[in-house]
Amino acid sequence: MSGGWNTIESDAGVFTYLIEKLGVKDVQFEELMTLEPEELRQAGKIYGVIFLFKYPTGETRSDTPKDGTFDYDAAEDMFFAAQTIQNACGTQALLSILLNKDGEVEIGKDLREFKEFTKEFPAEFRGETLSNSDLIREVHNSFAKSSPFVDETQRAATEDDDVFHFIAYALNLLASYYNQAKLSSSYTSINNKLYELDGLQPAPISHGACTTSEFPDKVIPVLQRRIDRYPATEIHFNLLACVQDLRIRAREIGDMETLEEQEQKRTEWQWENSLRRHNFVGFVGELLKGVVKSKLSAGNGAYEKWVDEAKAKTKKRMEDRKKQGAGGDDI
Repeated sequence: MSGGWNTIESDAGVFTYLIEKLGVKDVQFEELMTLEPEELRQAGKIYGVIFLFKYPTGETRSDTPKDGTFDYDAAEDMFFAAQTIQNACGTQALLSILLNKDGEVEIGKDLREFKEFTKEFPAEFRGETLSNSDLIREVHNSFAKSSPFVDETQRAATEDDDVFHFIAYALNLLASYYNQAKLSSSYTSINNKLYELDGLQPAPISHGACTTSEFPDKVIPVLQRRIDRYPATEIHFNLLACVQDLRIRAREIGDMETLEEQEQKRTEWQWENSLRRHNFVGFVGELLKGVVKSKLSAGNGAYEKWVDEAKAKTKKRMEDRKKQGAGGDDI
């Protein structure tokens, strides 16, 4: 029995280095700041997008999606896996794009073997196999934030929690292991449709005909309609584009400025990812002990004065909160 899955951030650097550790080559993720088709086009060669949103904890599955139509036949022609474990949806979303681009994208030996192993499975068994893959789980967890206080693998979400969910939108999916027998040539384009791939749904959701060039113009309205179902005050959304490594095009056209920018971005991503893995509680504890030691060694009542000042600030903050009618603890 494999261990649990920790939460990971919706971050371009996290997703880019996660897929590289899984063996994927020449692919990266770019965060999109607007819902504009032109911004998506500027991201280069697009393989799909991953959308993060706050999931309504009381929502149940329906026989009819709120947008688009279930395409049960498509689940036989592409990689689609049911989500069977908490916190795995980020990695499942990126695999939903990449495993359907095998041939167009170099997904690596491990993921290709995983895909071939699960090719005859129904969606539920594919999801179980994914959840129990030690390799994929360990790579996923290596990008989780280090926390000494909360074990996300052991705590089920409640209605009071903010629960977030990743889903994928992909286009022009390629026939591979699942339907080679049906086609004269493997890696032939099938359906030319825009699909929403959500492991919490019973099947891929089709949003209609779509070509590669049309993808930015077709996917943005779908995302906008989903966002419009939320109150205007809801702002917790994030969109990542899965694209060809931007350094490839920069090298081809001799754009040294863009190449340098992308290399610098990679360096920053590596640094940020290293910080995510580190637990700073011990460092903070040692820092506090050093401050206290310094205050004690100062003598002349410096420590007592420091404590009294802190108490006075806390008391004033509590009085101000009472005047404003605020309740609860200020941590």
